[in-house]
Amino acid sequence: MVFAVVRAGGRQEKVEVGSILEMNRVVADDNGNVTLPAVLLVDGDKITSDADKLAKVTVTAEVLEDLRGPKINIIKYKNKTGYRKRQGHRQELTRVKVTDIK
Repeated sequence: MVFAVVRAGGRQEKVEVGSILEMNRVVADDNGNVTLPAVLLVDGDKITSDADKLAKVTVTAEVLEDLRGPKINIIKYKNKTGYRKRQGHRQELTRVKVTDIK
């Protein structure tokens, strides 16, 4: 059982080969792949958290699609003053599939 904890778009995600995750929008290389930096690597009973050894570890993911997250409504209101402000936001996301952990 090999899995890694990677830094993906401002968050940390636990991934293994074949797992699919959504992260903040990233730009893929020419082959449609993204390299994610590892924070922790677990290979059976062996756990690696040393920064020098993790610099040699590569987690490769294939970009499946670019999409947008759910709409978030932001409403500001102040009583008795007539102040109302309505704003919306949709986060730009990328869905990736982890193909290799070396």
